[in-house]
Amino acid sequence: MAEQVRGGRWRAGVVVAVTVALAAGALATSAGAKAPTGPGKGRTTTTTTVAPTTTTAAPVGVWTPALTTSWHWMIDHELDLSDPKDMGLTDRSGVPLSDPPPEVYDIDWEFNPASTVAALHAMGKKVICYVDVGVYEDYRSDAGKFPASVIGAPDVGWDGSWWLDIRQLDVLLPIMRSRFEVCKAKGFDAIEPDEIDGYSNESGFPLTYDDQLRYNRAIADLAHSLGLSVGLKGDIEQVPDLWTSFDWSLNEECFRYNECGDLATYFVQNGKAVFQVEYGRNADPAVFCPKAKALGFNSMKMPLALNGGRLPCP
Repeated sequence: MAEQVRGGRWRAGVVVAVTVALAAGALATSAGAKAPTGPGKGRTTTTTTVAPTTTTAAPVGVWTPALTTSWHWMIDHELDLSDPKDMGLTDRSGVPLSDPPPEVYDIDWEFNPASTVAALHAMGKKVICYVDVGVYEDYRSDAGKFPASVIGAPDVGWDGSWWLDIRQLDVLLPIMRSRFEVCKAKGFDAIEPDEIDGYSNESGFPLTYDDQLRYNRAIADLAHSLGLSVGLKGDIEQVPDLWTSFDWSLNEECFRYNECGDLATYFVQNGKAVFQVEYGRNADPAVFCPKAKALGFNSMKMPLALNGGRLPCP
């Protein structure tokens, strides 16, 4: 059976998934787009052989996380500052952790008020603003701003979500700017832009590799223009082309799918933090944590719902 991670990419070891991946590559090539160079679908390598020799720094005044940074990711509902599980001080079962408390919290842009961000800042924490930028969500307060022309196929597996036509920058960027301005006004330090790999999914639009590069770079530029840090969420095939535009990365399940190498080569080796999670019963910290430590990742085992609790690698 196929499984979907939060970034929208379908994962499977079945022929259907391979066929979809190959078709997407053929479409990108026929459209004149650059073929993915990272270890993505159909690849099994976990290392790369050529490291970049230059790096880019975030704009002056923009926060960037240290390479080693404890963190928590809770986007299912409004963060309850009085709930140890919500605050990432326990595992998903509520058992207290001996690990250091999170230094960074990644929470939803709309569910959480400015007072929550301020309270976290008072504790000495940094706060990342989770924003879906690649899908239309019918439950958001600004859903009425999206014209029908930009709404595509359902983001299968996530109720109330449909892929966006990211080629229509003139329509989407003003909406995303408004969302980022909400993050800025609430005091957030950074943006986690989710669903930025529509080109590799069945979006309902003939999106290409280059379409995605153009949109993702525009999203990064938008965050930086507001003085906010921004992370590359998922989109691992485009890491070699996008690492210079983003300040850090957040990845799901690269160990499960043997595709962590480019994150280490392009982000960690250039001083940019990688936040990383594994999900499910088969995610054994005893197996992936030593690998994560060797690569310099900030890895955890998390519940897929991201509804509280965490199990960070030691």
